[in-house]
Amino acid sequence: MAQSGRYSIFIRPLSYLIDLAILILFSSQFDFDLEMSLLFDVYITMCWIILSTYLGFYEVYRFTKLIKIISLTLSQALLFALIVFSFFGIFYELVREPGRVFLYLSKSFAIIFLFKISLHLFLKKYRKDLGGNFRRTVILGNSTKSLQLKSFFDDNPEYGYNCIKEFKIRSNTNIENIFKFILQNEIDEIYCSMAELNNDQINAIINFADNNLKVLKFLPDNKDVFTRKLNFEYYGYLPIISLRKIPTDSTVNQLLKRSLDIVLSLGVIIFILSWLTPLIAILIKLESKGAVFFKQKRNGLDYKEFYCYKFRSMKPNPEADLHQANKNDQRITKIGKFMRKTSIDELPQFFNVLKGDMSVVGPRPHMVSHTHNFAENIDKFMVRHFVKPGITGLAQVSGYRGEIETDQDIINRVKFDIFYLENWSLLLDIKIVFQTVINAVKGEKKAY
Repeated sequence: MAQSGRYSIFIRPLSYLIDLAILILFSSQFDFDLEMSLLFDVYITMCWIILSTYLGFYEVYRFTKLIKIISLTLSQALLFALIVFSFFGIFYELVREPGRVFLYLSKSFAIIFLFKISLHLFLKKYRKDLGGNFRRTVILGNSTKSLQLKSFFDDNPEYGYNCIKEFKIRSNTNIENIFKFILQNEIDEIYCSMAELNNDQINAIINFADNNLKVLKFLPDNKDVFTRKLNFEYYGYLPIISLRKIPTDSTVNQLLKRSLDIVLSLGVIIFILSWLTPLIAILIKLESKGAVFFKQKRNGLDYKEFYCYKFRSMKPNPEADLHQANKNDQRITKIGKFMRKTSIDELPQFFNVLKGDMSVVGPRPHMVSHTHNFAENIDKFMVRHFVKPGITGLAQVSGYRGEIETDQDIINRVKFDIFYLENWSLLLDIKIVFQTVINAVKGEKKAY
């Protein structure tokens, strides 16, 4: 389910582009020739992205204070100034008067700062006066801190939190009724006062949030939830704990992951599928009648359905969307057996990656009928849908690919998938890609 107010996925990339456009536009005052102008623009672009990632320059949220934005801008300006002066130190023949460099930096950061502040204030005004860009919330608990949080939401409409209801919690409170209310009212975020919840209630709420794609945050005390990987934030002066922080929620990480996806998918489509597809098509057609490609509905990001593409490896049959392939499956053709053993049948999914339905690396998507069953019976299965599904994944290179023979197979897959989405890095994706290629060349035991 898409969340209300999840605007940052659009705002942050736009902010990056506008800021870089300002820096590049004002660099024309240095009167470089074309070659040096391109070199300078590439240099400041790369350095700006790296520096802003390191400092968290774009990590500005609805609850971020104005003084924090000013502090971030000053830090970014000082370090970026050193970077620009370093360029002229490296290319001594291009040296410019310090006054011109300071003028460039002053003009650029004045406009960048003005844009950043204006955008932040505009969004606050938009939330307060028009009621847009909001998130529907509930608070579980009636402690002093939960009352303070309710007051914070009510007194600060510019932050865009619409508190629908506050629940009093007792040891005999029927949590299931609260869950029904959350689902019926399409609540986006759940805030819990941990001081009023026992461990069983906390675990029940965590499982509910995981299985229904709800953001869960805590007003902290000394409960054992601190043993989990948590994210600590402040709303005003109130400490708030998020159950998990997903690295790919960061705009920079989204950009890095999407860039890797586009590069790899274009590479496979242009250099492999362009000549391999006609050969595979001939072999498929020679052995059995039917389409060259097979498409099947799968569940992706936020549980949305999409068509997943593969080379057809089975004889056309009415059970293709119901039953997973198993060992010695009579539906699999001879060429299909080879394709599945080497994972060649998965290659058309690079078109899904290029379209944006999938990523190269991520939790493997299942047939819709299987997904519904797993969602109902396997704890935390829905957590995997916080990120895009992948052609390959950590679970697959760790020995959990192919047919699901027991509940333990899917439980282990889910554990690896959750570990992946909580600990994502570009290097981890690259490692999984290389391991997948190695496994495909060697052939895998459960690839049938």
